[in-house]
Amino acid sequence: MIYFITVNYYSTNLISKLISSIKRDGEISYRILIVNNSFEDYFIYDLKDERVFIINAEENLGYGRACNIGLNWVYEQDPEATVWIINPDTCLEENSLKQAAHFFEDKPEISVVGTTIYDPNGEVWFASGEFVRKNGTIIGTDQRLPASLPYMKADWVSGCSMLINLKRFPDRCPQFDPDYFLYYEDFDFCQRYARQGHIIGVTRKIGVIQQPSSMTNRHLDLKLQHSICSYLIALEKHTSRFVLLYRLVLTFFSALVSVPANRKEAINKLKGVFMYCQRVVRRLRAPVTRNFS
Repeated sequence: MIYFITVNYYSTNLISKLISSIKRDGEISYRILIVNNSFEDYFIYDLKDERVFIINAEENLGYGRACNIGLNWVYEQDPEATVWIINPDTCLEENSLKQAAHFFEDKPEISVVGTTIYDPNGEVWFASGEFVRKNGTIIGTDQRLPASLPYMKADWVSGCSMLINLKRFPDRCPQFDPDYFLYYEDFDFCQRYARQGHIIGVTRKIGVIQQPSSMTNRHLDLKLQHSICSYLIALEKHTSRFVLLYRLVLTFFSALVSVPANRKEAINKLKGVFMYCQRVVRRLRAPVTRNFS
């Protein structure tokens, strides 16, 4: 059984198209779970049917925490299921559902696999993620995988479209770190579980088509702020203090320098740095120990 989890934030029209692309391969056993981060989006309830379920978050929890609600729900239903985390602004390529239904049967050793993500023109938008720990570089690549390989190991894969093999998590449901409101939660997820010995990979056999940033570009200012803040959180958790401090200072001063040329972007970068610093202050005042493994 494949359980799709998608997070709605005023994206009913997009999710409707996603569901239509899933139903093309309707002979595959699947369920679709919509975690509703936009409580006032009443149109989302029109999508409910015998295979489509909706859970209301009652507030905008951010992407990772909303996905956790979905993961916990699926884990209670079927702790050996395949979970497909997928963005609302995507559509499945033809036959991808069929490929996904048998992927972990053929490769049971893999815990998380990312799909190839294409833009509407058929060009690879995201294939896999790379991480250079010594300098804090986190990037996505568009390098097409060799067709002869069923999968290739990756440092991280995109939460836009990732499959999770729950059979590889028999003791506890995998979770995203709720410290991330938006962006880099997928990177963190992969890094944490890779350190525990889980295999993270990416495959060309399963593909989705995404309109890049069709949702987040509605709020470009917040997008940049959360991106900067989440990047610094990721460095805090996965690199040295030296790298974190270097990147923080570099981001701060590069934003200051760019104020005359692009005041709006520079201010949003500074707000992102300030958002991160506020988080650090809150943790110093009330330290909390968390375990998301």
